[in-house]
Amino acid sequence: QVQLVEAGGGLVQAGGSLRLSCAASVDTGTYYHMAWFRQPPGKEREFVSAISGSGLSTYYADNKADRFTISRDNAKNTMYLQMDSLKSEDTAIYYCTADPAWTTTITNPRYWGQGTQVTVSS
Repeated sequence: QVQLVEAGGGLVQAGGSLRLSCAASVDTGTYYHMAWFRQPPGKEREFVSAISGSGLSTYYADNKADRFTISRDNAKNTMYLQMDSLKSEDTAIYYCTADPAWTTTITNPRYWGQGTQVTVSS
């Protein structure tokens, strides 16, 4: 069982930055790929970005790579999402996830955190 705890959400003005973090309860670097999903208000949950267990491979949805950067520090069992040039449409609950398989990491991860709210004011 993997427990994931997100932190770093909050209220920020459009154009600002936030860095989300996700602390895992186990050594995820050896066995788990990780990802960020988000759920905007009134919309379905959507994939944002994923990173392989080693941290060497990353994948982003749509044009997220222009403003978002995913990373991880396996020594700390922690994953990050640096979000720059935030827009009002980035307002959502952001979820940290983990899964042992890459394909399900980006589609239907096994483990989910509780989420952290990000609100971008225009």
